[in-house]
Amino acid sequence: MNSQQQSSRRHFLASSSFSLGGLALAQMLRDDAVSAADFSKPPLEPLVFNTFPKETHHEPSAKAMISLWMQGGPSHHDLFDPKPEMMKYDGKPFPGEIKYDNAAQASSKVFASPWKFSHQGECGMELSELIPHIGEIADDITLVRGTQTGVNNHGQSINALNTGKSQAGRPTLGSWLTYGLGAEARDLPAYMALIDPGQLPVLGVENWSNGWLPSLYQGTVVRPQEPRILNLDAPKHLRGEPQEKALSLLQRLNERHLVSRPGQHDLQARISTYELAAKMQLSATEALDISKESKATHQMYGIDDPATKDYGERCLIARRLVERGVRYVQVFTQNQFWDHHGSIISKLPASCKKVDKPSAALVKDLKQRGLLDETVVHWGGEMGRLPVIQNDAGRKKIGRDHNTYGFSMWLAGGGFKGGYVHGETDEFGHKAISGTVTHNDYHATLLHLFGMSHEELTFKRNNQDRSLLDGQSCHIVEELLA
Repeated sequence: MNSQQQSSRRHFLASSSFSLGGLALAQMLRDDAVSAADFSKPPLEPLVFNTFPKETHHEPSAKAMISLWMQGGPSHHDLFDPKPEMMKYDGKPFPGEIKYDNAAQASSKVFASPWKFSHQGECGMELSELIPHIGEIADDITLVRGTQTGVNNHGQSINALNTGKSQAGRPTLGSWLTYGLGAEARDLPAYMALIDPGQLPVLGVENWSNGWLPSLYQGTVVRPQEPRILNLDAPKHLRGEPQEKALSLLQRLNERHLVSRPGQHDLQARISTYELAAKMQLSATEALDISKESKATHQMYGIDDPATKDYGERCLIARRLVERGVRYVQVFTQNQFWDHHGSIISKLPASCKKVDKPSAALVKDLKQRGLLDETVVHWGGEMGRLPVIQNDAGRKKIGRDHNTYGFSMWLAGGGFKGGYVHGETDEFGHKAISGTVTHNDYHATLLHLFGMSHEELTFKRNNQDRSLLDGQSCHIVEELLA
């Protein structure tokens, strides 16, 4: 070996990242990685994901859930949480600190609710005149007045209530429930999202995303008009025997393809979806057809009134879906429908008009059919509103800014108490001061009612057990349980 070669080798070791120090560091990192590696035995058989009914961790109270999602943030001051003390300060400076989301339009003037509250039901729950039909079901609901996420923007707070954390990309509550429990329905999706004809809600399809769970657990979208599920029916010339033969061949090809690619969960989910789509041609068409419901039922849901027709139809469809074994249904209002930064005096009554009668009808209908005891109904949005004026440009234009530090939602059925008010906000409805229920507490309580432990319902991802709560501080709110 000549001197030039020897010199080049020394230069290489001295100057490159593979110097003696670098090589030693690499060896140390390798040793650490080996010592920290997960040497647990791999499963003897490939993991298979499906929506067949699963065993619960303990005896469940609830079997299905319908979430009536009020996107934008309904004003709890004006609907669920009366604050008569605010009248003393109406139009005067707020005697404390306020965290504004929109500082440019902020005002420190207190805005006392212009709507009257009265005691409803035998329980005497105080509710606004804007929601008279929800007042009729006061004895069936648990009203939570101290809900809290603490993240004061729509997207982050939606994520918190819908996925457990404010970060994007995580599985939704509906995905976790269908992953952990499956569904009774074999010819309908386990998880369905009924969207509004106006617009998709904030975050769009993320609202029913499976995140990093297998895609089998993603929500299936149901449109607000016909055809409610796109591409459900085959072309006329392919229906009947031609379609049956084509599907049989496709199934054999898919099975052969899957056998040679074990562990590919997305492929497995896609094949299951194709098979489900074939079954849905009859079952989904029947489930989504409300024409055979009685005239009295249509009237109860407000389908005979243009103001409530759309939301009434979707609430009725939600009942028909859980009646047929669907596990989780979410009924959305449109983008920012409750986000009343301005003109709240005219816009809030209109929002209430759309959903009040259908929401109450859903609870009444489930109850009269014997389904309420095992079906959770949730009503609420991602936030409430502040006690002060936003957009101080005349009474007709004023509104309220965001508030996630103490707001209201209600729940009915599935093991929740009826006629019960939980939690309290301060005298201005700004922050929860007792009985606080965080989004994590809410999720832990829901999973408990569905017979699942929030610590045991996990999914292995990157050699880590992930869960809806992922180790966050929480507790089951026993006071909410019947």
